[in-house]
Amino acid sequence: MATHSSRPGTGRRVASARRFALDVPDWHHPGHDRENRVLCPPVSVTTEPGSLGPQTALFEHALRLHQQDSDSPLPRDGEPYPDGDLHRFRRQRTQTRKDQRRHGVDVAAILDKHFGKADAAPSELVDAFCKANVPIHPNVHIAAAARRAHRQRIRQTGRWLVRHSPDRCSATVGLALLATDSAEEDIPLIQTIGLLSRWFGPLAAEALRRRRGGEHALLWLAQRVAGWGRVYVIETLCQQGAYASRRWLLRRACDGDFLNGYFAGRVATTAHLHEAITGTETDDDLVDHTGRLLKIMTESSGMGMTLEHYPPAPHVLAAHVARLGRQTPTPTRYVDAASIADHLADKTPQRSGCTNEQRDHLVRQYLAVLDRQDWCDAVRAGIDADNDFFAWFASNPAARLHLRAFTEMTGDDR
Repeated sequence: MATHSSRPGTGRRVASARRFALDVPDWHHPGHDRENRVLCPPVSVTTEPGSLGPQTALFEHALRLHQQDSDSPLPRDGEPYPDGDLHRFRRQRTQTRKDQRRHGVDVAAILDKHFGKADAAPSELVDAFCKANVPIHPNVHIAAAARRAHRQRIRQTGRWLVRHSPDRCSATVGLALLATDSAEEDIPLIQTIGLLSRWFGPLAAEALRRRRGGEHALLWLAQRVAGWGRVYVIETLCQQGAYASRRWLLRRACDGDFLNGYFAGRVATTAHLHEAITGTETDDDLVDHTGRLLKIMTESSGMGMTLEHYPPAPHVLAAHVARLGRQTPTPTRYVDAASIADHLADKTPQRSGCTNEQRDHLVRQYLAVLDRQDWCDAVRAGIDADNDFFAWFASNPAARLHLRAFTEMTGDDR
């Protein structure tokens, strides 16, 4: 049992799921060149009679939810999954191995036995991993088992399990097999199951990374996952480098989730935030996302890179506050800027990667913007008196910084 956590292309739609049977799939996407390839899953599926009876395949479940809103993450990451009740029962019966070095050994043994029989069909593996401890991350033992078998059979078995299995354990093993291969025609299949990203995200990201056109494929998936899945996919996207995805990473990578702290620093370094925000071609989306990245990096200790360990921090902060003053004030921009200024003022300069002089100058610059009349009016107009966050904000960052918008509301005087 596993242990845990559109911009559609122009390719031909797949009319039948028969292409995911035992023969080599024939998903072809004409018109996708190397420079502008954005692949998407098929939008129609034909259920093959008798393949799995009345049970719903995880792939089909993901695809149906995706069709409801093809540009957004699946609601609740696709949960509950079709195998929810059965999976919980099996998980209670499965004992987790204490020696993590042997994690995946039992799965590899099952695969070796299966591939040792020339006539064994992929469908025989659907319930084979019920008592196994199936890793959801790339695993050396499973990868070794895949290398011991014939490549074409690995592809066929992986494709069949991902496309047809109603059990997340066997679907995970199928995806792990595809993660050892590099066939481009499997990209839409991997993207679709990867939409169930909390469970399948790590292996889907690895499988896409290995394929030609992987950056575009990963970007497609990154735009449609949230939570832990977003962490897995964006971290992998950053490992790939950021050529085609740089613009998106600089403007959309962080969606406000607490888990963004795991990858904010990687985005800043991989996408060369310093060059972008200090350049001459900036826009509101870039400035806003820069503020979000900086705010996250003040709070991400123990998760990811902080400002203290981000060498360009003083220059990026200076560029952000300079551009902030030219923007139209909004409550969100105000809160992000005040959170950054509060961190600068409340912590030692070293915690922000600054000298004393740099830190003091930056705090004065942020306060000069935040205390402007138009910014004060904007945040007051956006305050919800019943909102717990604003009550906390007024009593903490705003109070420590003596922000004019809040001191005037309470009658206090700096």
